[in-house]
Amino acid sequence: MSLPPVEIPLGAMRFNSDSQKLEYYNGEIWMQIHTFSPDLNGGARGITSGGYTGPGSSGNAAIDFFNIESAGNAADFGDLTDGRWAVTTGSSSTRGIFAGGDSPGDVNIVDFITISSTGNAADFGDIGTGGHRAAAGVSNQTRMVAAGGDKDPHPNQMDTINFVTIATTGNFVDSGGDLTQAKQSMTNSVNSPIRGIISGGFTPSAVTKIELINIPTMGNGQDFGTLSSTANTEQGTVSSSTRGLIKISIDGTNSNQVDTIQITTLGNSINFGNLTDTRTTGGPLSSCIRGIFAGGRVSPAEGSTVIDYMNISTGGDAVDFGDLNYTARNGSGLSNAHGGLG
Repeated sequence: MSLPPVEIPLGAMRFNSDSQKLEYYNGEIWMQIHTFSPDLNGGARGITSGGYTGPGSSGNAAIDFFNIESAGNAADFGDLTDGRWAVTTGSSSTRGIFAGGDSPGDVNIVDFITISSTGNAADFGDIGTGGHRAAAGVSNQTRMVAAGGDKDPHPNQMDTINFVTIATTGNFVDSGGDLTQAKQSMTNSVNSPIRGIISGGFTPSAVTKIELINIPTMGNGQDFGTLSSTANTEQGTVSSSTRGLIKISIDGTNSNQVDTIQITTLGNSINFGNLTDTRTTGGPLSSCIRGIFAGGRVSPAEGSTVIDYMNISTGGDAVDFGDLNYTARNGSGLSNAHGGLG
């Protein structure tokens, strides 16, 4: 007796033992995943910016940078076109994008920088009518996705999935797909060239759900698994092309816990290690080797300048990297060497 056919989910991944290649399912056929080593123009560079600096403040506009594979303090890169916090970020190997945020009040501003240079950000386009903040950002070499978020009047969580082509300029476009639930304050930058992983958030209570989207083909979010924390928001996340690290923090409560997931499979997160101190999210970013957790909140009135790093492939506790030039919480990070670039 033959077995019934098994439906293959969109975005499923497999290792083809005949071709020795990693493949993904685009809804019709299996396609080979092409990975590459981009020209990093002097190394894997991390960029941090934005952040909350106090009640009524327009937010931090400063942009810092550093070489991910060395250690030391950050240096000044330039400024955003507008100081703000809860900014959504994404990047290719050459260009970084900062979308939306609170200034105070939601903005639809989208800025971009050329990562290999220094200087002030320039206008890219708009993220949406009226703007919004605290969306999840994932990206590969071609496309940046901003999913979910919150917009005036608050709380007003969103489930929309918007995207732009990084190499051009212009406004974000609605993909036509939606997350499995409306939420804000999820993870940024857990991504392979194919999958974007979005975890936690606020709906308006903190949640533990992990879901995935297919960056090249879009569509709706799909269930991935569950975080180990009972309630999770204000996180920071980093990744190689196969493994994601998720900084666990409960809204209003600091933590040093970092979990891990395998991007190419499905499943719940498990404990990976701890940061050097207890704080909420800051500006997370990574190469495919090192995950960087920069800044964050150490008390209701105090931000952190601490930069930690972890080896993504091995596990274990974080090590001190250096310090930021500014103090702010709810900042954002990006790089020219993250897991979505291959």
